[in-house]
Amino acid sequence: MAELVIARNPDPGSSLGYLLWLPLGDGLVFRTSDTWPRTKALYCHPADPEEWPADPDVVERTPLRSCARRGAAIDVVLDRTRENRSQIVYTRGRGRDMVFWQSPRTRKQARPQVRTPTARASGTDDLEIVVDAHERYPYRFSSQQTRVVRRTLPAGDYGVVLDGTLVASVERKSLSDLVSSVANGRLRFALGELAALPRAAVVVEDRWSQVFAQRHVRPAQVADSLAELQVRWPTVPIVFAETRPLAEEWTYRYLAAALAWARDEHAIGARLPGADPELPAGTAPEPSTAEVRAWARDQGIDVPDRGRLRPEVWARYREAHGCPDAAADRDS
Repeated sequence: MAELVIARNPDPGSSLGYLLWLPLGDGLVFRTSDTWPRTKALYCHPADPEEWPADPDVVERTPLRSCARRGAAIDVVLDRTRENRSQIVYTRGRGRDMVFWQSPRTRKQARPQVRTPTARASGTDDLEIVVDAHERYPYRFSSQQTRVVRRTLPAGDYGVVLDGTLVASVERKSLSDLVSSVANGRLRFALGELAALPRAAVVVEDRWSQVFAQRHVRPAQVADSLAELQVRWPTVPIVFAETRPLAEEWTYRYLAAALAWARDEHAIGARLPGADPELPAGTAPEPSTAEVRAWARDQGIDVPDRGRLRPEVWARYREAHGCPDAAADRDS
């Protein structure tokens, strides 16, 4: 059966992190920036079929119902129920030939007509953003002036750390992921973990209006659930950023501001009578359940995705980190 295959681009210097292979002729290969045009049309750079690696790092391999050239476009229909129709469109812009990969949704979506700024965020000469190791298609922050490292985060997908403590985190959601996580209750638990941090937010790569364009769920039910979650956890805003690039830019600016705030709080707190200079101001010395759960998974300890942890897990964490017994007894 014919397949659409997406693999990671082996060239680390390329801003287009994926290779797309289509079974037309001897095979068509494109470099592109994502695995599906979910929130915008994706630019595709035609590549020589010989660029396809001999041993590709395959991300997705999906059977095709059809793949046919129709004029200046290639219609691609995948054999799956969602995100199954798209087009590879050959066009011309800025005086040169260009290729875009679009879906019915992104074709209808209006352009925001904005260009994200390239100026560095205020007060962040040495910003380092931690990307959760479980994030499948992370932001690269390639146009922002920052360093990116990958490791497990106790909550959220992107965070900033001060003196070894996670001081802010952002959970990224596509609209489909947001809707499904509202329906199955995962967003409720995620917000509870984010609320335990000094600063946290959820950023959605779409418009608020698209919540009401859903066909497989009742839009009013999703809207009501989001409103209830915001009332319950008002310190964790849910921000609709319209497109993935704008969501990436918002995440960068939010984390930069949060780190600057945490540094100021730490400097002020260190000067207050009785303050512990080893801890950022406003940060509790005991770990959260999410932090202990993330640590346990890194150590190969089997722990549940939600709920309380076994007392022996807390005991091993305290022993490894030299925590006082009272610091973790609250959840044991």
